[in-house]
Amino acid sequence: MSDQDLMKLYSGKILELTTRIPHLGTLPAPEGEAKRRSPLCGSSVKAGVVLRDGRVAEFAQEVRACALGQAAAAITGAAVLGRTPAELRSASGALAAMLEGGPVPPAPFEGFEVLTPAREFKNRHASIRLALEAAAEAAEAALTAQTAGS
Repeated sequence: MSDQDLMKLYSGKILELTTRIPHLGTLPAPEGEAKRRSPLCGSSVKAGVVLRDGRVAEFAQEVRACALGQAAAAITGAAVLGRTPAELRSASGALAAMLEGGPVPPAPFEGFEVLTPAREFKNRHASIRLALEAAAEAAEAALTAQTAGS
C-alpha cells in the first residue's frame, strides 16, 4: 500500500470519528451480547443491548480495533438506538454490499459512506464490519431471550 493510498484511506473524517465513539463501555444488565473478532488483524468489538418494544433502547460497545474499525463503531453507535434487530441485520448486509461496490446503506446508516475508500482494501473489510455485526447479533440474542422468557 503506497503512502498516497494510506492518505486516501485514513481521511481526516475517519480519524475524527475514532475520537468520538458513542456508547463505549458495558451495560449493567444486557439482554443480549455478541463479540466479533477479525482474525486477520485481531480487532474486536463486543456489543450489549437492551430492547424495549422490539427496538434497541440501550446499547454499549467495547471497541479494540484499528482506525477503520473504530470509525465504523462510531457510525454504528450513532445509529443503533431505536433500531430493530431486523433493521440492524439489514444494515449489516448493506454495509457488506457497499464494501463490495454497492450503494451506501440507507439512513440512518448513511454515515458509512466515509468508508467507501476502503472498498479497494479487502483486508480491511472484516474490521469495518465488526461493530455493526456485533450490534445486530446482540439485538437478535436479546430478542431471542425475550421470546424465550415470554
